[in-house]
Amino acid sequence: SKFSGASWLPDGSGFYYCAYDAPDEDTKLMDANSAMKLYFHRLGDAQADDHLVYARPENPKWGYGATVTDDGDYLLIHVWEGSSSANRIFYQDLASGSEEVIELLTENDARYGFVDNVGSTFYFRTDLDAPRARLIAIDTESPARENWTTVIAEGEDTLQSISLVNDMFAVVYMHNAHELVRLFDIDGSHLRDVELPMMGNVGGFGGKRSDTETFYSFTSFLSPTEIWHYDFETGESERFWSPDIDFDFDQYAVEQVFYPSKDGTEVPMFIIHKKGLKRDGSNPTLLYGYGGFNISLMPNFRVTTLPWLEMGGVYAVANLRGGGEFGEEWHEAGTLHNKQNVFDDFIAAAEWLIDNDFTRPDRLACQGGSNGGTLVGAVINQRPDLFGAALPAVGVMDMLRFHKWTIGWAWVSDYGSSDDPEQFETLLAYSPYHNLVEQEYPAVLVTTADHDDRVVPGHSFKYAARLQSVQQGNNPVLIRIEAKAGHGAGKPTAKRIEEAADIYAFLAWNLGMSVEPGL
Repeated sequence: SKFSGASWLPDGSGFYYCAYDAPDEDTKLMDANSAMKLYFHRLGDAQADDHLVYARPENPKWGYGATVTDDGDYLLIHVWEGSSSANRIFYQDLASGSEEVIELLTENDARYGFVDNVGSTFYFRTDLDAPRARLIAIDTESPARENWTTVIAEGEDTLQSISLVNDMFAVVYMHNAHELVRLFDIDGSHLRDVELPMMGNVGGFGGKRSDTETFYSFTSFLSPTEIWHYDFETGESERFWSPDIDFDFDQYAVEQVFYPSKDGTEVPMFIIHKKGLKRDGSNPTLLYGYGGFNISLMPNFRVTTLPWLEMGGVYAVANLRGGGEFGEEWHEAGTLHNKQNVFDDFIAAAEWLIDNDFTRPDRLACQGGSNGGTLVGAVINQRPDLFGAALPAVGVMDMLRFHKWTIGWAWVSDYGSSDDPEQFETLLAYSPYHNLVEQEYPAVLVTTADHDDRVVPGHSFKYAARLQSVQQGNNPVLIRIEAKAGHGAGKPTAKRIEEAADIYAFLAWNLGMSVEPGL
């Protein structure tokens, strides 16, 4: 089972999950993932006896997600295809005992995220005719589109997520790449906002319609993830739990800037550094980016960033096009034939940091993982003069063949496919592997793992080998291959520490940093 979760029946007697047929043992890390199936497992039964709920073998690229409504009356089936923003919604009426799957939303014309139901009325977050999303209501007893109603209209900020608690909609919005929380009545009228500790990122707000309290998480670059309690009756938040970290956060600051990209688009960037930093152009700086798949880089705490700050480093995060920071239009502006915008945004971020005296090229490093690894590879091909070091992690480096392995075919919606002649030309123009030429590159440390079945390590292997063969000058090109690990999720703490130590040692050496003993 992969790309799945477990959705339980309210009585805890069993759960729904998705799985693929068992792969061939010899090729399981490379075979394409296709023909997902939705199953029900009853506790105490053998997995071999699990009930097949839904499958569409004639559509092998369809994937599924299952959600049982809080009242236990319905099973929602979220039907996805690749990394496309659009999806379908089917459902079963569990209360009736029928196993019929009813196809509610079949057009695959937008993103529909199920929020909750009140009887036969289903609420969905959707970007249909609303790039920054809205909340709609569909009565399954009269589901024709002309009967749909908008409960919360699209606004200036991107509607991230919604939950129905205390007969209120708790709505998380993204405003300039950080999050806000607003409460609405069930009819869609705004009630009040939830006061947050600082500019950051929130999660949670789960619960039942009758609950008078909820919990949520809060995190920021300089705030470890904390759990907060919210009282709907008083409208007040209270810190419930926070981790104990031996670090003086008061010595550091976060600022947000907006800089112009090549085409004039204003792009936000967060910069984290020690208070009183001298803007003399000498600070070692690590610039991080992603720019793809509608994923937003919001203020988020990483304990591995703290040693870099203690070493005197500046940490910058650029919110590139291709992400979801400003809705679907921002996402699409960094996909397919627009992919060069992502690289231009990242290059412009590096230039801004240099022009504004944070750093200089020989003290600037760039970092990104997965799609962000593609970003780093493409950018140092195009502008090797901008960086002293580069850290492409588990990257998609061969843009002409990525769709042939494991789940790579699902990325065609963002990248395109070399099977299409026009998209072939676009992919070839920036493919990190294919655009390596004999020139002086920054110091490069490629990182991957031998069991990565998301972005197969062959991408990094061939890229590193080719880069080593064309590198001019004395800057090192190394590859670090983690054993018995995958794309990154679930990696043991010890492995994470060892990898971070190797990365910072590489940066310290190649950026000419003098690190005080004991840090």
